[in-house]
Amino acid sequence: MYTDLDLEQIKQHGITLKTIEKQISHFKHGFPFIKLIRPAIPGDGILSYSENEKEIFIRYFEDHFLLIHVTKFVPASGAASRMFKQLFEFREHYNNNANGLSLFESNQEFDSPYYFLAHLSEIAFYDDLRKNLSSNGQSLEMLLKKKDFNTIIDFILTKKGLDYANLPKGLIIFHKDSEGTRTSIEEHLVEAAMYTRDQHDIAHIHFTVSPEHKKKFKELLNSVKSKYESKYGVRFDFSFSIQSPSTDTLAVDINNEPFRDLQKKLVFRPGGHGALLSNLNEIDADLIFIKNIDNVVPDKLKLQTFRHKKLLGGVLLTLQHEIYKYLTILEQNTVTRFQIEEMFRFLRKQLCIPLSVEFQSLEISEQSKQLFNLLNRPIRVCGMVKNEGEPGGGPFWVLTGNRKETLQIVESSQIDIKDPGQKSILQNSTYFNPVDLVCGIKDYRGNSFDLTKFIDEETGFISIKSLFGKSLKAQELPGLWNGAMSDWITLFVEIPIITFNPVKSVNDLLRKEHVEF
Repeated sequence: MYTDLDLEQIKQHGITLKTIEKQISHFKHGFPFIKLIRPAIPGDGILSYSENEKEIFIRYFEDHFLLIHVTKFVPASGAASRMFKQLFEFREHYNNNANGLSLFESNQEFDSPYYFLAHLSEIAFYDDLRKNLSSNGQSLEMLLKKKDFNTIIDFILTKKGLDYANLPKGLIIFHKDSEGTRTSIEEHLVEAAMYTRDQHDIAHIHFTVSPEHKKKFKELLNSVKSKYESKYGVRFDFSFSIQSPSTDTLAVDINNEPFRDLQKKLVFRPGGHGALLSNLNEIDADLIFIKNIDNVVPDKLKLQTFRHKKLLGGVLLTLQHEIYKYLTILEQNTVTRFQIEEMFRFLRKQLCIPLSVEFQSLEISEQSKQLFNLLNRPIRVCGMVKNEGEPGGGPFWVLTGNRKETLQIVESSQIDIKDPGQKSILQNSTYFNPVDLVCGIKDYRGNSFDLTKFIDEETGFISIKSLFGKSLKAQELPGLWNGAMSDWITLFVEIPIITFNPVKSVNDLLRKEHVEF
């Protein structure tokens, strides 16, 4: 099936033939759907705290985080091209004539090109655009007056000007204030200064980037580093990693045969954000905050962000302290029946881990073994917000293959919506995963877990793409906060919607949350 050239290509990717065969098997047989039991809600899978309780966890975090190694992990390789989708489409159809103007003015909703261009002066990169046009002998004000919108859009998207369509989101200017402008990656620096610094005032932040943009990221961060270090009294330790080629997946045609390019070489595709588990697995830290590159706000809203980040961290550290205590007791083999009962209640009430009805009738040695295995795992505390129509994953109680109830973040693509019962559960879900989580990846002895041992390999995803005018099947690995963390201790905590302000479209930068003044 494979030529010597194929085998060499597979080897250069750092992939084994066994892995390739497993991917082919998934293409042929598909991935099983997740079995939903019910949505997670406050009081049943989602922890909801009073303001006084929040303050206790926040203070606990503030009392402890300087003494441990905390890192902020930001997936930053995503391209910004999708931010400008409506501008690309508008540019293809707009002409500065009666028909073009009619098309332009026919839709004046918030997400329209009309709204963007009518409010262009409010966008954070307006001054950069104006200066860029001016250096090329153009006046932005005159172009707007003449309704020469295609030239303006060209200077936003292409190498003629800002070249934003070819940059990652991290390098796009998101906000402006009295001191100037900030890219989204700079906003993450400010966040890192507030809750990842150590006792030596070093703030740690790790970015996953694409190889072609790594140099630009470094140049930008080095150019602004001293400004933010001086302002916030920290020294930044930033590090970078790229998605390993060994996490790529083979593409196949509609007959599940390996897809080949015009030179007859095998075609590999990135394995999705689940591939970043390898990057996460390489980080040596006690606590890791994970947040998407585009979910940042200007300074006027940062206090809420900081407060709830510390809340999530405080919940994790508090529970982790108890987990470590119980594991130490269990390891000594001197556990009493009273302590077993205490741990049983802790798992059920604090960790949302239900135990089987048979557990109480087991011998104490078997109970100890089960408790040890349940507690000796990486832990994640995930913020959850009220669902206001955003697409993406949500918190559910699910039934695993071994008939256990667990809490999971589930994407709609993992659900069999042809099943009326499953569709109903999905529709009744009221909370949403904003990718705002904190992870504890070390065991009670201080050793890092091997995170690859806690993946549910059966939670990948297959989609249909096209290349060279032909259809192909692409496979994504289990998602970073979905199947890749399936067997972690998982806690969901309710946080306010104000902490979730993603920039999916360029027009989102015109929302009041992203406009400083």
